[in-house]
Amino acid sequence: MPVTDIDLQSVNLLDPDLFVDGPPHELFARMRAECPVRWNPTEEGEGFWSVTKAGDIELVSKDVERFSSARESVWPNERVAPMPKDVVRATMLGMDPPQHTKYRGIVQKVFTVRTVAVLEDAVRERVTRLIDDVCERGECDFVKDIATELPLQTIATMLGVPLEDRARLFEWTLRIERAGTEGTDDGLVAFGEMAQYLVGLVEDRKANPRDDLITALINAELDGEKLNDLELTAFFGILMFAGSDTTRNTSSGALLELLRQADQWEALRAATDLRGAVEEFIRWVSPINYFRRTPTEDVEIRGVEIKEGDAVVLWYASGSRDEELVDDPMRFDVTREEVRHQAFGGGGRHFCIGNQLARLQLRVLFEELTRRLPDIELAGEPERTRSSWINGLNSLPVRFTPTAREAGR
Repeated sequence: MPVTDIDLQSVNLLDPDLFVDGPPHELFARMRAECPVRWNPTEEGEGFWSVTKAGDIELVSKDVERFSSARESVWPNERVAPMPKDVVRATMLGMDPPQHTKYRGIVQKVFTVRTVAVLEDAVRERVTRLIDDVCERGECDFVKDIATELPLQTIATMLGVPLEDRARLFEWTLRIERAGTEGTDDGLVAFGEMAQYLVGLVEDRKANPRDDLITALINAELDGEKLNDLELTAFFGILMFAGSDTTRNTSSGALLELLRQADQWEALRAATDLRGAVEEFIRWVSPINYFRRTPTEDVEIRGVEIKEGDAVVLWYASGSRDEELVDDPMRFDVTREEVRHQAFGGGGRHFCIGNQLARLQLRVLFEELTRRLPDIELAGEPERTRSSWINGLNSLPVRFTPTAREAGR
C-alpha cells in the first residue's frame, strides 16, 4: 500500500513488520508533516504518544524535570521491554538526575575525547587483524566477521573481560536485544546468566585489581557506599550493549548503503578526512530507533495535551531525517559539510556516553576498509534484525579481490 493511502491514526509503530526494510522513513515524513505528535494505538491497549520532529525530541530530551526516564520504563510498555522496570532502573538508562549524574560520573572520564584518542593505535591494530582474518578469502560476512568483532573486542578489553569469552557476551546482549520483539522472558534469563558470569570476574578483581572498568566499578562509591550486585550487573550489561551493538549496527548499515551507492563509496575512498562521513553514517543508520520518557505532570507539545504518566516515545530515526534539521535529509551524502542528527539521543543528560569511542572505531574501520578492500561489493542479500527498536543487520555477505595480510609486516 502506498504511504499516502495509509491511515496514520491506525498505525502501530511498534509493529516490527513496518521495519523489515529499515525504519519506515516515508511514513515518518508524513507524520512529521501531518501529525508530529500523535497517539499510537496498540493491540494490548497500552498506547503511547509518538514524537517525530527533531525540535520536539530535543525539547523532551533536555527537560528532565517534566519528562522522566525513571518513573516508568524507557520502552513504551512491558511487552516490548527486553527487561523488567526494576532492572532498567538500576542502569543509567532508567535514571533521572541527580542519581543519573552520580552514576554517569563513575565512567564518564573513560569516554572523554582525550581519553578515547589514546585508544586509536589499539583500535587500528584490531581492525588490521580483523581484515587480515578475511582478506585472503576474498569474501566474508561483514556483520559476523568484522562489524560485530571490532566493538565487542574493544569494550571487552576496556571492561577487562577475557577475549575468549566475547562470544558468550555477544549472545547475552543479542538475547536481551531480541526479547522485546519476540515477547519472551529470555532477556531476563540472559541478564541472570550475565550476572552469574560477573560474580566470577568481580571475585577475581577483588583479589587481583587491574586497570580496567570492572575494577573501577568495584571500587566506585556513591554516597559512601559500594555498588550492589544488581547495580554492578546493570552497569556491566549496559556498557556491553551500548559499547558493542550500536557501533556494530552503524558500521554494517553504513557499508550496506555505501555498496548500494557506488558514487558514495568512491567519494569516501577519495576523502582525506572521514570524520564528517562518520557523522553521516550515524545520521543515516540511527541504530536506536526510539526511547520513551514519561511526563511528571500534564504537559503540552505542539498544542497536544499529554497527561501525567502517559508514555511519550521519541523517534530518533525520524528526528535525524527531519527537514528542519538537515537539508535534503533523504539523501545519503558522505561529503556533507555540516551533519546534524539525533542518533545519540536528542541531547540532555542521556546523550550517549560512548559517542566518542563509537566515532573513533567507525572512522578507523572505514579508513582501513577503503584502503585495503577498495573493490568490496555485495555478495548476497543482507538480513535485517526484526525489531522496531533496533535498526541493525544480522548478516551482510560481501566479496572483494583477495589480498595479503598486513599484521606483523
